[in-house]
Amino acid sequence: MTDRYGSDVLSTDWRAPKRGRAVEAPAELGAVVEEVTTDWVGEIVAVDRDLHTVTLEDRRDRRRTFPLGAGFLLEGKPVILTAPVRQTAPAKPTRTASGSVAVHDAKARVARASRIFVEGRHDAELVEKVWGDDLRIEGVVVEYLDGIDDLSEHLRDFRPGPNRRVGVLVDHLVRGSKESRIADAVRRSPVGQHVLIVGHPFIDVWAAVKPARLGLQRWPDVPRHLEWKKGVCQQLGWPHRDQADIARAWKHILGKVQSFGDLEPALLGRVEELIDFVTEEQP
Repeated sequence: MTDRYGSDVLSTDWRAPKRGRAVEAPAELGAVVEEVTTDWVGEIVAVDRDLHTVTLEDRRDRRRTFPLGAGFLLEGKPVILTAPVRQTAPAKPTRTASGSVAVHDAKARVARASRIFVEGRHDAELVEKVWGDDLRIEGVVVEYLDGIDDLSEHLRDFRPGPNRRVGVLVDHLVRGSKESRIADAVRRSPVGQHVLIVGHPFIDVWAAVKPARLGLQRWPDVPRHLEWKKGVCQQLGWPHRDQADIARAWKHILGKVQSFGDLEPALLGRVEELIDFVTEEQP
């Protein structure tokens, strides 16, 4: 019998968009998608997990980067782009990231009394990324200080001695800087002979990563009145509103570091010098 009033529109998904509801889809390289707010159509040429972005290249070879997530069409259907699943881990390397011979399944040595101090969390994470395997075998602990303004107090609490040495890695250790004056004062102090302070010329440890690893010819010049990390992010077009943005930017940078070859020599030599100092056996 014919329904003279028609079907009940509320009995179906009447709110569903004409193209259907968005479903998750991996952002596979080579796929062609459209970003709906800008009508930008292009091939997926890069996906950055750290920054959570996807880069599209149009038919004129122009590139544009968008956040991963909703707002894309794939084959005319709405999708939520996600980072593709990582491939199976490669075979164990024969060398550590620092270039040393890898010793697999070796137990970490009991921590020495000696320590290496670095200025901040990012310095510690970079040292761990490249020298972590070596430090565990040697039993060396790296601690970060949140700057070196209070270095003398930290050393007073630590009480360095012949078998309790301290190596300190300092950013921007150049003649006439605040950092150089602090280092000179420690060297002249009673514990100076048991403390080695070395530094690199970079204003921040970020700049010790070779800029080419991030597709840059050089790190941006940041005016002195701006906080350097935020200034870098701003000039590179990266989010920089709060500390969470800065943390994501550092994760992206650190992700480009796989070995000592990704760092500037001015940092490499200084870290190796500190490791030798704190692991030297005393008579």
